[in-house]
Order: sequence, then structure tokens, then C-alpha cells
Amino acid sequence: MSTTVFDSTLFRDMFGTAEMREVFSDKALIERYIEVEVALAKAEAQCGVIPAEAAAQIAELSRYESLDLALMQHETEIVGYPILPLVEQLSKLCGEAGRYVHWGATTQDIMDTAVVLQVRSALVIVERDVQAVRGLLAELAQRYRDTPMAGRTHLQHALPITFGYKCAVWLSMFDRHAERLVELRPRVEVGQFAGAAGTLASLGDKGLHVQAALMAELGLGVPQATWHVARDGFAETLNFLGLVTASLGKVALDIMMMMTSELGEAYEPFVKGRGASSTMPQKRNPISCELMYAAAKGVRQQAGLMLDAMIQDFERSTGPWQAEWIAIPEAFALSAASLGQARFMLAGLDVRTERMRKNLDMTQGLIVAEAVMMGLAPALGRQVAHDVVYSACRRANDEGISLFEALQAQGEATERLDLASLEGLCDPSNYLGLAPQMVDLALSQPGSVAR
Repeated sequence: MSTTVFDSTLFRDMFGTAEMREVFSDKALIERYIEVEVALAKAEAQCGVIPAEAAAQIAELSRYESLDLALMQHETEIVGYPILPLVEQLSKLCGEAGRYVHWGATTQDIMDTAVVLQVRSALVIVERDVQAVRGLLAELAQRYRDTPMAGRTHLQHALPITFGYKCAVWLSMFDRHAERLVELRPRVEVGQFAGAAGTLASLGDKGLHVQAALMAELGLGVPQATWHVARDGFAETLNFLGLVTASLGKVALDIMMMMTSELGEAYEPFVKGRGASSTMPQKRNPISCELMYAAAKGVRQQAGLMLDAMIQDFERSTGPWQAEWIAIPEAFALSAASLGQARFMLAGLDVRTERMRKNLDMTQGLIVAEAVMMGLAPALGRQVAHDVVYSACRRANDEGISLFEALQAQGEATERLDLASLEGLCDPSNYLGLAPQMVDLALSQPGSVAR
């Protein structure tokens, strides 16, 4: 029976993906345990620690399909860890060679390395989806490079921007995330093999040779030092996922607010029935954005849990390690879900440029009061120009007229500027600053996705 959104028939594809669930499934995890045990036997045979025939036998007979999973589950609950029950079964399956299964290893060596293999596979999925999001944002930034809209600070009109500029700001975060991912993978994709207290004492002078051979078998980095209780690699990974999903949450929040009835500037793709209400037929709720927003909060909690799990006692922890078993799969599931929702939403985003223009004109020119002030400043001086425009803004608000009309009525501005010039200053589309050029700059950065 399912008990959480991660295994719920109803919710699991809203808070995860089948692809990511497969990476962190019980079957995949046990297969990674076996993969590490087999690679260890091969590495030890290469280094002359165990007979080559034994390693070949272990590789041939260690199969997930041969396990008694019910027995393994029962014994795991008793032991507290799954490796001893697994090793007992593999030892029996491998016959005479079984005596060499798990030679010189400790439980945490196998479990840690298996999780690293899972994380490596999961990061491939994350990398692909981050790249896809970057491509979609780049397309939006380019398409709407010159589309004016109201820029908002503190939820109020500030100055005009373009929608392409907004998308370029979003894109810049994901360009940095792509860089972070490239940088962190060599630090994280490092295996573990160090023995009971991390010193490889059971293998004598061959310990480091076996360790290197094992990592070569698995395609993982060789650890600088034992990391049984140095968990910064996993912590960095989950906090990276926290950054990615928080950025997705920021995009989601912006679009949710743009979807409000009062703004109506952008909408998630229309799918019949999606976002519908049981009582209000007119509703079109921002489902993808809501899931992205929720995922950001969930991953943040798991990233925090992983940071807490870094604080471990002596050479083997008493509890924090188990917290990772919760944090890592759930963080990846939520991240995959959020990235998937972002890909769907951004690929079909319904951008209402006419509504953006209507909202931009809502204050009848007040949004470009700065432009008028700066246009008058050379003739009046900045402070006098500020006072003239400030007075005109108050008049426009009080009388319900445009800023242009208020300035005409006051007279100071028309004494210095002709009407055409003044009217141009009052047009928000003429005061976009360098927003379009900033889009071009964002799209031309080294290492950016193909534009």
C-alpha cells in the first residue's frame, strides 16, 4: 500500500518521474550493491588478493534474479542494514567462491558506492533536463526580446522592461546551474572502499591498489581520503538540487502571478481539464507552477536534512547516515518532477503580449516618470525636474488623467520641450533601457546552449 506522494498511484507522477523512480528503486539499489561487490572481486583478483577463478565465479553467479527478496527484507530489518543479508545470499549462490565475496569491505563501503552510482545516473537525467530548460528559456528570451511589459518591484509598477529580459534573467540562473553541475560531478562521483574504520587495515599494503582498481572498474573517482563520515559530496549534491528547484520555484511564482485575473500576461499551456475547479468552471489554475513551487520547498527540506547529516561522530555515525536514505531519493524525485513540469510549461507558455501592453499603460505614463524627469533635467536641473514631474504625477493621480496631459496642464515641461518630444518621453516602450541588449548578452555567453 502506498503512503506518500512518492509511491502514490494518484500523486507519484506529480512529485517524481518514472525515470527517476527507476534509478532509486529497490531493484536498482540492490543491483548497484551487487555491481559493487562484483567489481570489488574483480579488482581484488587483479591485485592478487583473491583467486581470479573466484572473481569470475562471483561475477557469473551474483544475480538479482537469484535472490530471496522476502528473506533479505526480513533480515535487513533485524540487522539494520541490507549488506550482510545480501552477502550471505551471494556467498551461498557463488559456492566455493562465496568465501571471497565482500573481502576486506565494510557495509558502508558497498552502500555508499552504490548510492554514488545512483547519484551519477540521476545527475545525467538532471543535466539533460537543465539543458532542456535552458533551451526553452533562450527561445523565449529571443522571441520576446523587444516585447515591452511593466517591470515590478515590491509588487508595484517600477519601470518598463521586456518579457525577453525577464526570461534572460531566468536563463542566467540555469546557465550557472549548468556550470555548477559540471564542477560538482568530479567531487561527488567518487567511490568508497576503506574497510571497518576507514584504514583498509584488512588488506595490508594492497589496500590502496584494490581501492584504485575498484574505482577503475566502476568508472568512479578515487577518494582523497575515506569519506565514511565526511559527507560533503552528498550535501553539495542536494544543495545543488535545492538551487535548481528554487530557481524553478522563482520562475513558477512569476508565472503564477502573471496568470492572475488582474494581470493575465501569461498562461500555462491549455490542456482540457487541466487546472479545472470542481465548483468554478471558469478556473484555469497554474498546476505546473504550483508543483514546481511545492517541489522547491520539499527539496530545501531535504537539502537541510543532508546538511544536518554531515555532523557525524568519530569514524562511523550513529544515526545521521540513515537520514541520507530519506533525503537523497526524495530530493532527486522532487527535482525531476519540477524540471519535468518546467519543460512542459515553458514549451507551451501562452504569452499575452497585448495584455502586457495594456498593463504597461495602466498608469497612463506614470511608469516612465523617471524618463520624463531625466529628459527635463538638462534644461531645469535634476532636482527642479524631479519636483515638476512629482507635481505632475500627483495631478495625474488626483484628476485621473495621463502624465502627458498633466505635464501639458502645468506648463513647465512644455516650455522646455516640444509636444512630440514630451509625448515620446511619456511612452513606456521608449524607456526600456538596455533590456534588449541584455537579452543579447545573456544569449551570447560562453558555454551557453545553442541559441
